[in-house]
Amino acid sequence: METLVIRQVWGGAELVRSARVIRDSFRTVAREFNLTRGNCPSHPSFISVAALRDSAGKMAFFGGFLGGAQVGFVALEKATGTLYYMERLAVLPRHRHNGYGAQLVRFVEGRVETGGGKTISIGIIDESTVLKDWYRRFGFVETSTKRFSHLPFTVCYMEKQVQSGRGG
Repeated sequence: METLVIRQVWGGAELVRSARVIRDSFRTVAREFNLTRGNCPSHPSFISVAALRDSAGKMAFFGGFLGGAQVGFVALEKATGTLYYMERLAVLPRHRHNGYGAQLVRFVEGRVETGGGKTISIGIIDESTVLKDWYRRFGFVETSTKRFSHLPFTVCYMEKQVQSGRGG
C-alpha cells in the first residue's frame, strides 16, 4: 500500500479537484440508494465547487494524494467545545480497499486530538450497513438515527471518543 500524502487544500483549482473527487466517490452511494438531484440534491455526489467554497469558512478541507494526484478528501469542522464533525470522507472507487480511507480517518483523529477535541461525530446513511460496520472498526458507535423530510433515507449519527491533550 502506497502511503497517502494528506495536506490541507485551499481555493481555486484545488477546490475544483476536491469537488470532483467528492462527486466521483459518492456517485457509487447515489447509485446504490437511488439518489438523484430530484430526490436528494444536497447529497455529496452532486456537490458543486460553489457549495464547497461556501462551506470553506466553517471547516478545513484535506486532500489525500498519491504521486501528486488527488484520490481522497475529508472535511473537518469544529462544532462546539470539544466536538468535531468529520464530513465528506471520500476515496475514489478505483483506489478503495487500499487503506486510504483508514489513513484519512486516522489523520482526522490526530487533528482532533491536537486541537484538544474529545469527540468526532459523523452522519451516514443508516441503511448503509457496510459503511456503518467499517466505521465501527475505528471505534465509532451509533448514537442516534433521524428521519428528515427532505432526505429519502434515515441518517445514522455515530461518534468516536478520542484522547486529547497530547498536542498543542
